[in-house]
Amino acid sequence: MVGKDGKRSGGGGDSGRVPILPLALPSNVARLPSADRREKLRILEALLFAASEPLDEASLAKHLGAKDDVVQLLEELQTVYAGRGVNLVRVAGKWAFRTAEDLSFLLEHNALEQRKLSRAALETLAIIAYHQPATRAEIEEIRGVGISKGSLDVLLEIGWVRLRGRRRAPGRPVTYGTTEAFLEHFGFDSIRDLPGLSELKGAGLLDSNLPPGFMVPEPNDSAALSEDEDPLEDEAPGEHTEDDDDDKEPERREEEAESIAPVRAVSAG
Repeated sequence: MVGKDGKRSGGGGDSGRVPILPLALPSNVARLPSADRREKLRILEALLFAASEPLDEASLAKHLGAKDDVVQLLEELQTVYAGRGVNLVRVAGKWAFRTAEDLSFLLEHNALEQRKLSRAALETLAIIAYHQPATRAEIEEIRGVGISKGSLDVLLEIGWVRLRGRRRAPGRPVTYGTTEAFLEHFGFDSIRDLPGLSELKGAGLLDSNLPPGFMVPEPNDSAALSEDEDPLEDEAPGEHTEDDDDDKEPERREEEAESIAPVRAVSAG
């Protein structure tokens, strides 16, 4: 109330008012990131979108501040893209945008690539993945049948298998292991994401009546050489001469020609 002198009077003015406090957000409502944080998310988004191959966290961190948590920012960006047609995924320890799995069928006609992989080559790849580092003799022992040089050559050419080193054994045979390209193609973040015993049995890839004590080895694709491996002594990739077998028996060469299987490589473009 205003008196004759023009001054406000009565009841202590505003002292009786209760201050208005900000309400806590409900659990189903996310707080919008700050302008600075949004800008960092935009930087990561642009780098990943323009990259021709997956990027690791160290490469992305170079474009941010020293105190920025790049992993936390990537996970936040991954959440943003979770329900979209393009998802941010982590493959082979690196980050990349990929077409959402439920929509990948829309792009198959643009990314269908035929590769002539024999059953022998596919089995060889599986053995190397689970038993690396493995020599050719070890692969043949597990398969129970010999393999031709062509099986390993095609896997090396595709880039899914690499020469690791030489076993410290008579003849110093070459050891083989998988590559990052193998992980990227099959969508694995690490080699430990390969199916285990229960998954293989559930998919019908293993007999339900396995011998007692049967175990699936734990894969390990560490770049470091194992205790029983020596380096390749500056051998160039593709120059391995182990068991050059141009004079292989006809039945071995025929093994490579049978069971030709097309491999689909669905692009994430």
